[in-house]
Amino acid sequence: MATVTMKQAQRMLFWFGLRYIPLIGFCSPKIREMSERHLVISMPHSWRTKNHLGSIYFGALAIGADLAGAFLVFSKARERGINANFAFKDVHGEFLKRPEAEVFFRSDDGDVIDAMINESMATGQRINKPVKIVVTCPSLHGDEPMANFQLTLSVKATPRKTK
Repeated sequence: MATVTMKQAQRMLFWFGLRYIPLIGFCSPKIREMSERHLVISMPHSWRTKNHLGSIYFGALAIGADLAGAFLVFSKARERGINANFAFKDVHGEFLKRPEAEVFFRSDDGDVIDAMINESMATGQRINKPVKIVVTCPSLHGDEPMANFQLTLSVKATPRKTK
């Protein structure tokens, strides 16, 4: 994003997790890339995120997919000076391989999110659209997907109230 540095975005992610969803902070995600169109978040392979088989736990994968699918809504709304309430209506996951090292969650749906925010602002309605997240484990498998998620993102955007 043009007006948000990586350091600022990482700080926003930290405070978002601390204030709203502490479990996010417990998993120690990091923003690796962020632009108007895409977001890449990594999650370490550690005692906090792995299961009894030594791979990234399903719950940690769900947290990463959630962040990759929704953090752009949070940052885009903040940048525009509007309120955006967002949640997921459903999730579909396809698990292809066991990720046994640090994982990366990539969403390239920034344009979809912009359109959702614009439509919600114009109509005053909640907008629901699917976003896709691809999970990779670059240190072991390069760009080969470990999992694919499709989440139905639900966004309601409103102007910020002035005091």
